[in-house]
Amino acid sequence: MPRYKIIIEYDGTPFAGWQIQANGPSVQGELARAIEALSGVHMVPRGAGRTDAGVHARGQVAHFDLGRAYPAKTMCDALNFHLRPAPIAILDCEIVDESFDARFSAKARHYLYRIVNRRARLALDRDRAWQVVVPLDAAAMNEAARHLIGRHDFTTFRSSQCQGKSPLRTLDRLDVARDGEDIFIAASARSFLHHQVRSMAGSLKLVGEGKWRPEDMRRALEACDRAACGPVAPACGLYFMKVDYGESA
Repeated sequence: MPRYKIIIEYDGTPFAGWQIQANGPSVQGELARAIEALSGVHMVPRGAGRTDAGVHARGQVAHFDLGRAYPAKTMCDALNFHLRPAPIAILDCEIVDESFDARFSAKARHYLYRIVNRRARLALDRDRAWQVVVPLDAAAMNEAARHLIGRHDFTTFRSSQCQGKSPLRTLDRLDVARDGEDIFIAASARSFLHHQVRSMAGSLKLVGEGKWRPEDMRRALEACDRAACGPVAPACGLYFMKVDYGESA
């Protein structure tokens, strides 16, 4: 039975999230519908990560098995056809070894959070970024981000609804950079806690405003208390960018 690995781009705005759920359409559900339209088999793909409602993806990865073998290009084109008009695109498809698992084979996940720092309302980027009208100091935000890199107890930056067994995570990268009116927060780790990136982004925004000093980020982390976190940044600015696997995947 062939196993297919797909790379997916989607606009998360109309979805209740990646995972199939009762309260609205999901990316996973749309993919399952497209697979069934092609093959006649109901097959729910397994994703590398569960994105929340409104979160976007440029490189989400999923896998699924089918009894019939299709050429990878045929699978890619057919899924894109059946996914219309949903704002989901299959960027690539390949047949992989049955040991590959989109979630458990992942070595690193990469997210990008985008802030547009300007007073004029967003026209083209509405629902694609967090607009902050107060001037932000991206250099101070980047200095603050240094305090979170490494292996820590991230309870402060963890949703109260998080189902992770442990708050311990190793954050490999957290960089803040400005490009004109855009401020990008890039985060990389093997795995993240629920709302971790958005929680960190919301706290970094307080540093950018001057309400927190860069070293206050360390104090918030060491508090291991959700109450020490800044407001959680909105979902619209978050992008699931890429997943790294071993050479065989």
